[in-house]
Amino acid sequence: MQKGVRYNEGHALFLSVVARKEGSKRGFLSKKTTENSRWTEKYFALYQNVLFYFENDQSSRPSGIYLLEGCTCERGPAPKVSAISKEPVEKQQHYFLVVFGHDGQKPLELRTEEESDCNEWVESVQQASYSDIIIEREILMQKYIHLVQIMETEKIAANQLRTQLEDQDTEIERLKAEIVMMNKTKERMLPYHNNQEEEDPDIKKIKKVQSFMRGWLCRRKWKIIVQDYISSPHAESMRKRNQIVFNMVEAETEYVHQLSILVNCFLRPLRMAASSKKPPINHDNVSTIFLNSETIMFLHEIFHQGLNARIANWPTLVLADLFDILLPMLNIYQEFVRNHQYSLQVLANCKQNRDFDKLLKQYESNAACEGRMLETFLTYPMFQIPRYIITLHELLAHTPHEHVERKSLEFAKSKLEELSKMMHDEVSDTENIRKNLAIERMIVEGCDILLDTSQTFVRQGSLIQLPSSSERGMLSKVRLGSLSLRKEGERQCFLFTKHFLICTRTSGGKLHLLKQGGTLSLIECTLIEELEANDEDYNAAGQGFNHLEFKVVVEPPDGQAFSVVLLAPSRQEKAAWTSDISQCIDNIRCNGLMTSVFEENSKVSVPHMIKSDARLHKDDIDICFSKTLNSCKVPQIRYASVERLLERLTDLRFLSIDFLNTFLHTYRIFTTAAVVIDKLADIYRKPFTSIPVRSLELFFATNQGSWGTDPLNNKSPRLIRKFSSPPPLILSSRTSSPVHCRKLSLNCPISGKPGVLDVSPTSSAANSPTFSHCPSISSPPPNSPRPTSGFFSSLPTTPHSPSLPHASGVSSPPPTSTKAPMDFSRGPGSPEPSPAVGEDVSGELPRLDAFCGKLRRSIRRVVLESVSMDKFLPETPASSEPGDMSPCRSPSTPRHLRFRQSGVTPGDNSRCPLSPASAFAIATAAAGHSSTQSFSNSDKVCDKEFIIRRAATNRVLNVLRHWISKHSQDFEMNIELKMGVINLLEEVLRDPDLLPQERKATSNILSALSQEEQDDAQLKIEDILQMAESPKAECFESLSAMELAEQITMLDHIVFRSIPYEEFLGQGWMKVDKTERTPYIMKTSQHFNDMSNLVASQIMAHTDVGSRANSIEKWLAVADICRCLNNYNGVLEITSALNRSPIYRLKKTWAKVCKQTKALMDRLQKTVSTEGRFKNLRETLKNCNPPCVPYLGMYLTDLAFIEEGTPNFTEEGLVNFSKMRMISHIIREIRQFQQAPYRIEHQLKVTQFLLDKTLVMDEDTLYDLSLKIEPRVPPG
Repeated sequence: MQKGVRYNEGHALFLSVVARKEGSKRGFLSKKTTENSRWTEKYFALYQNVLFYFENDQSSRPSGIYLLEGCTCERGPAPKVSAISKEPVEKQQHYFLVVFGHDGQKPLELRTEEESDCNEWVESVQQASYSDIIIEREILMQKYIHLVQIMETEKIAANQLRTQLEDQDTEIERLKAEIVMMNKTKERMLPYHNNQEEEDPDIKKIKKVQSFMRGWLCRRKWKIIVQDYISSPHAESMRKRNQIVFNMVEAETEYVHQLSILVNCFLRPLRMAASSKKPPINHDNVSTIFLNSETIMFLHEIFHQGLNARIANWPTLVLADLFDILLPMLNIYQEFVRNHQYSLQVLANCKQNRDFDKLLKQYESNAACEGRMLETFLTYPMFQIPRYIITLHELLAHTPHEHVERKSLEFAKSKLEELSKMMHDEVSDTENIRKNLAIERMIVEGCDILLDTSQTFVRQGSLIQLPSSSERGMLSKVRLGSLSLRKEGERQCFLFTKHFLICTRTSGGKLHLLKQGGTLSLIECTLIEELEANDEDYNAAGQGFNHLEFKVVVEPPDGQAFSVVLLAPSRQEKAAWTSDISQCIDNIRCNGLMTSVFEENSKVSVPHMIKSDARLHKDDIDICFSKTLNSCKVPQIRYASVERLLERLTDLRFLSIDFLNTFLHTYRIFTTAAVVIDKLADIYRKPFTSIPVRSLELFFATNQGSWGTDPLNNKSPRLIRKFSSPPPLILSSRTSSPVHCRKLSLNCPISGKPGVLDVSPTSSAANSPTFSHCPSISSPPPNSPRPTSGFFSSLPTTPHSPSLPHASGVSSPPPTSTKAPMDFSRGPGSPEPSPAVGEDVSGELPRLDAFCGKLRRSIRRVVLESVSMDKFLPETPASSEPGDMSPCRSPSTPRHLRFRQSGVTPGDNSRCPLSPASAFAIATAAAGHSSTQSFSNSDKVCDKEFIIRRAATNRVLNVLRHWISKHSQDFEMNIELKMGVINLLEEVLRDPDLLPQERKATSNILSALSQEEQDDAQLKIEDILQMAESPKAECFESLSAMELAEQITMLDHIVFRSIPYEEFLGQGWMKVDKTERTPYIMKTSQHFNDMSNLVASQIMAHTDVGSRANSIEKWLAVADICRCLNNYNGVLEITSALNRSPIYRLKKTWAKVCKQTKALMDRLQKTVSTEGRFKNLRETLKNCNPPCVPYLGMYLTDLAFIEEGTPNFTEEGLVNFSKMRMISHIIREIRQFQQAPYRIEHQLKVTQFLLDKTLVMDEDTLYDLSLKIEPRVPPG
């Protein structure tokens, strides 16, 4: 039997897909079937000489294929319409046939609804023959050969004509020479008297004057024309456009140099190292880290050569075609951008290999790298496309609308902006990795914990470490000013989401971790914000620090506990540090209250609940996530609506410190403070709206224990209690370290006598192991008077029953039944009864009467008070009076509560964790109630509701604390916002069921909001303005360089720190109304210009060369001292004055300046140079300790770079939170320098001299004076 024809079906299907997308003709046609001669509508697609048809336009697989090679197509007559046909007449008129070549093949009959469509199909099919195309090609080739022959003939004829023209030119020149010779001969033959008569001398003079006047008028007219054009807007625009192009060439030269360093100093050597016998890195990792780097370098080398070629044709500058070359290569950049975050993660992992890290440091020590790290070079390409966009913006601003290049430049800008948006997102996501790697490289010993890519940087700054109680040494009293030594305890501190680093800085800028306590794991730390008077560290540190110190207690699991006492430079700095540290501890413990609530009462734990919540990691129409996880292991938000951002802020399950800081820095870009306050007030009043519905269902539907039901107690307690203190962590059982517990901060009395829990106010103490040093809690039932005594005698127990020495005592109304001993060494679910009680207690635990249910509800308030231990309890009992009250601590500061069993060794595993609610349930059950009633489910639900409300209030107060402590300027400048917060806090205080710790925490926030900043010892910008109006008291010669440098630094820092952070948002300093929008930035800019003008004026005021040279040397000495004081703004003020044209052109004066001073000026200029986006200044700032005055223009350039590169909102109206994160990082660095004060004594006579406006000359006066001192030398 003959087999069927085989064909490549896969390729045919591929061609069908291509035909549907790119076919020369596509559409619906009616096809007549061969079986029943019926017409069916199919979707046809013609691709080259193959015709495909499908069932419909959505079908992915063709129903049939026709090969059109060798076929003909023609219009066909309409078939006769039968009498019974119901089809419209017009549909039966437009038919055409496709007749195939060989005999016996039935033609393909098709029809269309419109005649034009039918004609188009016929024409398309007729042109689909490959043989026809071959014939046409042969015809064209013959024509081409004929034209080539004609052209060659014409070339020969042209050469012949050219030769004839050259010969004729030579003949013409010869004839001209002959004519000249003949004229000269003819003149010699004329008689002498035929010469022209001599003109009158007066006529000659008149003609000469007329000639001079005509020349003068022409030159004057031309000069006016030229001057008019020079001063015209078009000429100004062209000058700016040319300057932009020249700057672009310089930037491109620098960028190509950076890429060549990346390839030649890192990529190629690492490729060789990967091919060695013992490679420190494999080829896959090298390819991942440097993906497309070499290709990008080649691309920009071509682009740079094209720029140089355009500059060679100046003043004609055509750039659009250059960007046309660049645009098709953007997919290379896209691959680099998408790989950027992964490449840095791979680099961080590779650095854990010591051989690779050593080799990389060797490469980075190359002189060409100039101290920069590999990740810095890997980030340079991420900034290049946004830089092109800014350049194109500037070019378009100075390009007329009718310019030939405008459309091309606008098209290039639109294409680059699409890629820039992606780049900004990736740069934002990798900012944390690059920051961690930069800090790790600064530490001499290295720091492996920073190679963890999930570690998020939070804050850094300079703090003073006070001596511990074991040292007892006092720090030397050395003022932090001028060139004196810093305090010997000064430390450079870095806070991350998991660790706290304490370092010392060397003179070279490198960091050394402290040998003991240099790396603190926050999970082992307890923060004490206010040291108590009886604290050993408080007495050791000494008094007189104005409560600027705070203490970190560290309890390592495998070592001895120790403490670190740190001193902040100001109250605002202390508040910022303590709030961030406490929030990081909250994050690392997963916000313990909700963890405790969910894990104790539900089968669903908080981490699982977060993972199962798709709204936290799945993109939606109102939110988009990045691949990077935040400090709470939740994906970072890339874009989101305002409502989703507010929802994340008030989500009770977690609060990421990096999200909170970014939100508080940038919220005014996309919303208002009133909206944020309303959201917080709404969460306070309706806390259940902050937890997703699904999580609430899991929370309230499942329980761990089987408690039974209580039909008698079906009423819920009041659910209006709110809490301001941090949530308690459920106690975790660890055999190698003390048990940790989050505690509330409040004033709690400490029991002075040993005693266990007792519900009777009249019972006597027992001679048995007891609870000691615990807050005693008194809570009467509703409708009963509160007892006046807060302490009750102990409940007798057996001597064999171990008990906890540190627990909470409870006081409650006396039950009618007798008391029974209780064993607290076991958890609530422990199957083993107390040795002394035996079966009695185990039988009574699940059996409680109705009064016990009421009692449980009445002490619910006391349960929460019991978790709070105001002071860190010692291991050994210490007696105190029953009425003693310990000082209050911060409401958001976590504590550790350590339990120790009497008679049990530290290694004993019998210690069992107790949650607060479980402990009190057992305590109540142990009271000996004989009823068999058990707790109702409604009681348990009310407990959950109660604690969730407490967590909601804690979140509100926590956010308000961060907001007020870090951004107090918001409330000083917005009275309505301040009153709104005060009203909300007063509403909390009016709650009749408010707990003491809540009341104290709310009062602390209110007092912090109401108190004025105590800054009397420091000058303000208003004082500077008053000094500027005072008369001059001193002259330049009478002031020393040290005095000038110190006072310049003090004034620069006062002006710099006065800038509120909201002025850095929205590029207000570049708007038309910049004086109203950013007044303090404008004052800073004006102060910079005034100081620079003062320096130039003082130099030009000297008449002789030697005095001017001495003045230059003195000002450079002042600049060098400013550098030592970390005042780089002052350095730039002075160097920019010396580089101004009136001074720079004084060659005779500079010849008198010594070589050492000129070398000093070169070093200072290199430090503050704008080359590479101030790369030298950035590196210097990274290696210096605050206080410091950076150059503000550097940060304004960065902010403008971010603002221009990507919009605040997407096309869908979502907030670009990746951009907010980048802006927040820059503002955080600015505020780090703003908040570190200088300790410089104010000298009125020097500041009056520096601010004297009468000494300052304007630019024109300076230049005229410079011309008088050294006139221009005429050329030649």
